Amino acid sequence: MSILKPFKGYRAKPELAALIASRPYDVLNSEEARQEAQGNDYSFLHIIKSEIDLSSGVDTHSQQVYDKAKANLQKFISDGIMIQDEKPCYYIYAQTMNGKTQYGIVGCAGIADYENNIIKKHELTRPDKEEDRMIHVRHTNFNCEPVFFAFKNHLEIDMIMSDAILIDPVYSFVADDKISHFFWVIDNDAKIRRLEQLFAEEVDCLYVADGHHRTAAAARVGAEKRKNNPNHTGMEEYNYFLSVNFPANQLNIFDYNRVVKDLNNLTSVEFLDKLKSGFSVELKGADIYKPEKLHEFSMYLDGKWYALSAKSNTYNDSDPIAVLDVTILTNQILEPILNIADLRTSNRIDFVGGIRGLEELKRRVDSGEMKAAFALYPVSMQQLMDIADTNNIMPPKTTWFEPKLRSGLVLHELS
Repeated sequence: MSILKPFKGYRAKPELAALIASRPYDVLNSEEARQEAQGNDYSFLHIIKSEIDLSSGVDTHSQQVYDKAKANLQKFISDGIMIQDEKPCYYIYAQTMNGKTQYGIVGCAGIADYENNIIKKHELTRPDKEEDRMIHVRHTNFNCEPVFFAFKNHLEIDMIMSDAILIDPVYSFVADDKISHFFWVIDNDAKIRRLEQLFAEEVDCLYVADGHHRTAAAARVGAEKRKNNPNHTGMEEYNYFLSVNFPANQLNIFDYNRVVKDLNNLTSVEFLDKLKSGFSVELKGADIYKPEKLHEFSMYLDGKWYALSAKSNTYNDSDPIAVLDVTILTNQILEPILNIADLRTSNRIDFVGGIRGLEELKRRVDSGEMKAAFALYPVSMQQLMDIADTNNIMPPKTTWFEPKLRSGLVLHELS
C-alpha cells in the first residue's frame, strides 16, 4: 500500500501566490524563462530556473546556478514570501481548464515506495535531467516542485476532498494561460489521520503521470542522505518527497504528435505507396483532420491531410505496448520506411504536444522546416496504468498531460 504523508509546507504568501506561481522548470528554456519572469521578482522561476538571474549563456548545470537557486530560495523564506505552516497538513490543489476541474491531494510520497515499485513508472529517465534535478534538491534542501501522480479512484478519499473544498480556497487565481488554480489547506487532525490511513491501507499504488525525472532525483537524494546519516530512523523528512495525487478518472492525456524532416529519399508518391502495406490510406483534403479513434492516424503531407487506418495485423490489442499507436507508427512507418531507428537521438524527428493543436503540425510542414506530420489518438489513463502495472515502459514522447502543475505554491523541506 502507499505512503502519503502530511507535512509542514512552506507556502506562498496568499496575496503573492499568483505572482509566485510559475510554469515547471522543464517546459521553458532559459531565454523563455528569462522573458516570462521579467519585471516579476516574485516569480518562482528565480528558483527553479535560477540562471535567469545570471549572465546570458551561463552553463545551466554550473555550480553558480545551483548556488543562486539556494540563495534565492533562502531570500524568499527570510523575506516572508514563503511561510511555513505550523503543523503537518495535507493540501488540495485544483486546476480548471476548458471548463473541466481536476482536484489533487498534495502530500509527501515515500522514497521507499519508489524503490519498491509501489510508485509505478511508465517512462525511462535521461541521466542528465535526473542529475540536474538531484543537484538542485541537494543544494536547496527542498523539493521545490511537486511530481504529478495518479491513483485509482477511491470513494472515501473523494468525499474527504469534496468536504475540504466547501470553504474558500487560500489561493485562487487565473494564470496567463487562462487556466484557473485553487488551493486549500487540510489541517483538521481527524481528516489528516484518515487520509494517511486510507492511502496506507487501501491505495495499492501510485502512478507517475508527469515528473519521472523529479521523482527519480528526489529518491536519489533521499537515499544519499540515508546513507550518510548514521542515526537514520526512516522517519526523517528526506525519506519523503512532494507530490500532487489525482484520482485517475479526473485526468486526460493529450496526444503527442510527430513531425519528420524528410521522407528518406522517397518521393511523396513512393512514400504513400509504401504506407499501403500497413494502412488503409484515405485522402481527406486541405482541412485539418484529427484522428477519431485508436489505431487511426492523420498525416499532413504536401498541403493535404490523410487518414491512415492501421490494418489488423499491425498491432496486438492484448499486448500493452503493441497496442499503442506510437508503437504502430514506429514499427510500420518510422523505422522500416523512414529509417528513423532511435527516437531519442535522431535529429530527423521532433515531437509536438497536443496542447499546441494540429495547426502547429501544419505550420511546421508548410514552413518547409518539416516534410510530413503525424497526429495520433491520445493514450488513455487505463493504457498508462496497464503498462505500469506490467512493468513495461512506454516509447519516448507518448503522453502529454495538461494542465501542468504550477510551481511555488507549496514546498517541502528535507530536514
